[in-house]
Amino acid sequence: KEFENLFNRNRIFMERTQGGGAISADRALAYGMTGPNLRAAGVDYDVRVHNPYCSYQDFEFDIPVGTTGDNYDRFMVRNGEMWQSLRIIEQAYQKIQGFTGAEADVYHAEVPAFYLPKKEDVYTKMEALIWHFKIIMGETAIPKGEVYHSVEGANGELGFYFISDGGRTPYRLHFRRPCFIYYQAYEELASGAMLSDAIITLSSLNLIAGELDA
Repeated sequence: KEFENLFNRNRIFMERTQGGGAISADRALAYGMTGPNLRAAGVDYDVRVHNPYCSYQDFEFDIPVGTTGDNYDRFMVRNGEMWQSLRIIEQAYQKIQGFTGAEADVYHAEVPAFYLPKKEDVYTKMEALIWHFKIIMGETAIPKGEVYHSVEGANGELGFYFISDGGRTPYRLHFRRPCFIYYQAYEELASGAMLSDAIITLSSLNLIAGELDA
């Protein structure tokens, strides 16, 4: 609340951010934007809602959406998402309190060959040690085929494209990094702006430098 009181309706902050770095919904989609930067442009898309995973379909939360796609809207969308994250955490806490017996155990993948055993078991059980060794040393063949899966990261859709030829290592593995896409749009967003405004626009995109290397 204190954070909101400092910024949300601050006249100076609003004057410095409103109208700067604006992008339309059509242009944002053309670039392939996702996450809060796309939602700030008015597109109601969230992987957790439109392609649910990890039981997100069992939680109630709203998707903050902007209208103008400018620096202020990007800020407001992220501010709204903090409150929605709290809603999800509170619901998860309540659900966990009701877990009993087998429900209270840790959830693992459906194929045990592809997740590591508990560390304490590795130290005390021969079967777990062998299981751990086989996974780490790559003796488990990966089923032939290809798959794409994505999650809703803090900056947008984080995707994983995986191709296997049936061997012990991936034939191809590609990561879809949201910030790599945002940076492609930065030139358009900052075009014609003062240098000080261009810096604000860059900050509003919340770029992670490690994602910018193709």
